[in-house]
Amino acid sequence: MMIGMRQSAHRAQGRLLAALMLPVGIVALSWMPISGGAAVAQDSATPTPIAAGVLGDPATDTGCSLEIGATPEADVAAAFQIVSDQSLARYRVEEELAGRGAAEAVGETNAFIGTIFLDDQGIPIPCSRFDVDIRTLKSDEARRDNYLYRNTLESERYPLATFIVTGIEGLPDPLPEGQDTTLTLIGNLTLHGVTKLVAWEATVRLDGKTLKGTAWTQFEMPDFAITPPKVGPVVGLDETVRLEVEVTAHQIQE
Repeated sequence: MMIGMRQSAHRAQGRLLAALMLPVGIVALSWMPISGGAAVAQDSATPTPIAAGVLGDPATDTGCSLEIGATPEADVAAAFQIVSDQSLARYRVEEELAGRGAAEAVGETNAFIGTIFLDDQGIPIPCSRFDVDIRTLKSDEARRDNYLYRNTLESERYPLATFIVTGIEGLPDPLPEGQDTTLTLIGNLTLHGVTKLVAWEATVRLDGKTLKGTAWTQFEMPDFAITPPKVGPVVGLDETVRLEVEVTAHQIQE
């Protein structure tokens, strides 16, 4: 079963990656207990909520291969592959425009692929992953997109954002069937060549052979060595960036 799963996942990933012309780099989503440098203090009786945002230095020794198409060494009971045209990644930034006042800049892409793995108890396991190609981010303003591509994000040099989850808070049991589950994802986010440990607020739902979810986090541009853009009518910019993802994944193996 594992050999067939690896071949199927590798073929699907390879076709989509070739279409996107992705260079070296990944976005990885891996589910595993928090340990070592990634530990987050929590009282099991009275857990302390973790706010979405940057927590500090990245976790080390996650135990997951960074090779695109790699599968976990642990036993996999079910694999869910992200459906790109039903999923997306998005940024939101508040800006001040000359003659218009406050506005929100929003850019998104569905160049978003990956596979999520569950064990035989229905619990996410290490090394599930997704990849986002930030070169394809589009907003309602081409001038903004071009500036972000060439200057702010340096998208040719850093074409992909990377997320490796090192822990999950709020999921003591397997994902329940047919109902929303709210949880916190904790892991390494790599963007613009910088890696930080971040927390995401997420809601996921398992319906038969379909897994859906949304998640968001936020950071300050200097956290990832990003220089605030100055282009066109922009006269002011909030350096807080909100990242959002919407995921639909279909089961490809059981």
